[in-house]
Amino acid sequence: MAGLQDRVELRTDLPADGWQRCSDLLAEPRRLAAWCLALTDWLREEYGDAPPRTTASYVMSWYLRVPAYAGALLLHHERRVPSLRPEELGVRIAPGGRPDPTGVAVLGTSFYCLPFDPGAGRPEATVVADERALAAVLRARYTAHAARFVRAYAPLSPLSTRMLWAGATDALDACLWWAGLDGGDEGAGVADAALVLESKFTPLTSASTLRMARGEDGRRAWCRRRESCCFTYLLPERSECTDCPRLGPRPR
Repeated sequence: MAGLQDRVELRTDLPADGWQRCSDLLAEPRRLAAWCLALTDWLREEYGDAPPRTTASYVMSWYLRVPAYAGALLLHHERRVPSLRPEELGVRIAPGGRPDPTGVAVLGTSFYCLPFDPGAGRPEATVVADERALAAVLRARYTAHAARFVRAYAPLSPLSTRMLWAGATDALDACLWWAGLDGGDEGAGVADAALVLESKFTPLTSASTLRMARGEDGRRAWCRRRESCCFTYLLPERSECTDCPRLGPRPR
């Protein structure tokens, strides 16, 4: 998802070259299954193996970052929250090679905003009282989208429902951070994550896990502990990621 900031578009329709509406992916499980199959083929070409949990986790993370990053980016730059309904989001999956998302489209025109927003008087705007209320809207809209994904993906996936919701939590927390980082203000992204995920909101599995830590070079930097596992360590000659929940207790 790195660099996706420049590939989030506001559109009224979708071109045909690899774009799909999120609602179509969720309504037709064969589309999600085809995505998993394309990734399975790519992993086998790259690593010689494609463990089902690894494939399922990658697709889970890639999909959930679509609503998470769209919401996080507009919150960071505009202090607005789009609908995030699957019918109003599109994703472009790279054709050939590694099948990860290479574009996100926000298709709807409705949005939530603050009272001083220049567009607050427009008919498609819903005004909320303050930033805390706006954060609550983003959390609710994202969670509603994630719930539809969990219902559609759980029958296809070897991952537990708890793991799917852990993945949803990771996507939102990380994308809020990345939106600030990609926009040149990492601190603002960390602050947005703390605002939106100030505590655990069920079915999300934790508050923001972002924290300041000292690296091997002695420098302090922001990092986070994942709630979900990507299962990359199951691939040949790969090990756990540094933020893997398998490596130790999650910070609180």
